[in-house]
Amino acid sequence: MKKVLLFSLSIVLLSFAACGGKAKNKEENKNKNAEEISRYDIQSGKVIPCDKYWTGKDTLYVTLLGHASLMFEFDEEILYFDPYSQVTDFSVLPKADYIYITHEHADHLDTTAIKQIEKEGTKIVAPECTKDILGSKVEFYYTDHTNFSRHRITGRSVLAYNIINKKPNGEAYHPRGRGVGYVIAFDSLTVYVAGDTENIPEMDELKGTVDIAFMPKNLPYTMTDEMFIDAVKRVEPKVVYPYHMSEFDQEKIGKALEGTNVKIEVRPMKN
Repeated sequence: MKKVLLFSLSIVLLSFAACGGKAKNKEENKNKNAEEISRYDIQSGKVIPCDKYWTGKDTLYVTLLGHASLMFEFDEEILYFDPYSQVTDFSVLPKADYIYITHEHADHLDTTAIKQIEKEGTKIVAPECTKDILGSKVEFYYTDHTNFSRHRITGRSVLAYNIINKKPNGEAYHPRGRGVGYVIAFDSLTVYVAGDTENIPEMDELKGTVDIAFMPKNLPYTMTDEMFIDAVKRVEPKVVYPYHMSEFDQEKIGKALEGTNVKIEVRPMKN
């Protein structure tokens, strides 16, 4: 009888140990998963895939929201580029510290999206061509090669325009001197948001200085496959994301960029 009791007690203790081990493992996995979730997901309450890049001191979180809309999180600040409400519900996303606008077209300057992410203290950065729409909302109007800085974020505006693609009346879809792109350094990591542009000569000035580039590829407003390939070769970023696009021939473009050491990252982009 004594042996039976001891055996039964051993079984009970082993069961408790096993349950405790499972609970501990479950809690560890839960904590691990929580660590793997980006701060975007936690703040917005909605899972949004993002990419993470080390800046030398901290992590830059990059989210492609669709079309030309981007969201960056760095040093406890949220930055948006060209938020567009037709592709994303911005009401569920974190409020903006900065909103960068590249030009005045409705799919880049969307006042509905801006209202959804504005908070007290939000700063809007935009070129002069947006004045008629944004008016006093904009603290700074940036034209080509205007420098700006904020804590550990520094940058400048750069040209973005068409050379070849034009409207039936002969006017460029994006005339030189109106819209801009942005080159921004997050610590030692440099990001180029090209805006609506073709493979312009000014891109040569960026050659070898960019870590991550966002380049548009759709017709008739921005670049053909060949223009995109040339633009990437001009800038030579470590990573390039095609954006503002509805289709992307990764096999063709990837083959054309072989030997450049440029990594192509393609994400679903609803145009």
